[in-house]
Amino acid sequence: MQRQQLLSVACLIMTGTILAADLPSFDKLPARKDLPDPLVMLDGTRVTTKDQWVKERRPELKKLFQHYMYGEFPPPVKVEATVEHTDPHALGGKATLKDITLTLGGKHKVHLLLVVPNKRSGPAPVFVGINFAGNHAALPDKAVRLPTTWMYGNRKGVKNNRATDEGRGAEIDTWAIEQTIDRGFAVATVYSGDIEPDDKDTRRGVQAIFDQGKSPTAWGTIAAWAWGLHRVIDYLVTLPEIDAGRIVVVGHSRLGKTALLAGAFDERVAVVMPHQAGMGGTAPNRGTVGESVKRINTSFPHWFNTHYKLFNDAPEKLPFDQHCLVALCAPRPVLFTNAQEDSWANPDGQFEILQAADSVYRFLGAGGMEAKARPELGKLTDGTLGYWIRTGKHSMNRDDWKIFVDYAAKHLKK
Repeated sequence: MQRQQLLSVACLIMTGTILAADLPSFDKLPARKDLPDPLVMLDGTRVTTKDQWVKERRPELKKLFQHYMYGEFPPPVKVEATVEHTDPHALGGKATLKDITLTLGGKHKVHLLLVVPNKRSGPAPVFVGINFAGNHAALPDKAVRLPTTWMYGNRKGVKNNRATDEGRGAEIDTWAIEQTIDRGFAVATVYSGDIEPDDKDTRRGVQAIFDQGKSPTAWGTIAAWAWGLHRVIDYLVTLPEIDAGRIVVVGHSRLGKTALLAGAFDERVAVVMPHQAGMGGTAPNRGTVGESVKRINTSFPHWFNTHYKLFNDAPEKLPFDQHCLVALCAPRPVLFTNAQEDSWANPDGQFEILQAADSVYRFLGAGGMEAKARPELGKLTDGTLGYWIRTGKHSMNRDDWKIFVDYAAKHLKK
């Protein structure tokens, strides 16, 4: 593509009118093995002012990620809420628990579990995240509804891909809600399958209802989950008991990919915490350790758009890498957390992604990475770009939540 054409593309992005046909096709994209400079526009122009970052480069990156990787986000829809159950004495009187049905655009229902500390001096900060096993698995409360949609077959109490009472409280340590309530934070969570079941063969959630057809840029399931999180936030910011300025998005594994994407595309999120997110989230597409672009697209073809599959054998042709997604979060704090034995998620590559995003944070005067080398096991580096790695495997547990809360508490005071 000639420079004049690239300049035209940049102008279209800046005005918000760029179309898919205006972006370079796969065969026109240059290959580069190093991570692209996040402060250089698609046409080669260097970003030299904060205004240029906000009005030109940031919208360009959002368009590039949607076009070549995650798919297009549909517009927001109206969110209507019905509180199905309230327990003001949950967790031995420490919290108020609510089971809420959210209706999205009058067409699709998502069930939200919201637990808010009773002892607080004002609106509570809140952790928002999607779970793998249903809201009923996060707490052993019989009043929390069982999911009625498709469930992962490997979760406790699931029979014929449907939830049963046997699964209640099965992931109490995974979510550590009482521990987090004790620190003054609320917790809001929804089951991923309520938004879109994680089924590679069939779309039967929001992707079916808000259908984008067969376009190569039609949204994948990671984007659908992130869009669903945005709709949950639409509701949370209306509640007097929730501090709309202190929203923390968290997620594990594929839902960590979701957390990073959701935070990058929604500035209402104050702190972003993708946990062990790996390829397609916090690890570099250009990485040579752990999962590859080709492997993730082969195993989970529904997670990303069709265009992303073009890069299976040529990730070096992507006009971005995941440090650019972190840069979209700037100047807000981002924490990557990992486990030593989870090499599939490429913990070292994730640290390199944070290092590569540091230039944008410094450019915006927001601080950045405080560690020059990957921290030793169990030591949190808690700058605006934070990193932590523990012993153990691919999981989310109470020790992780302690770090989540420590990091959030520090940065939300600012």
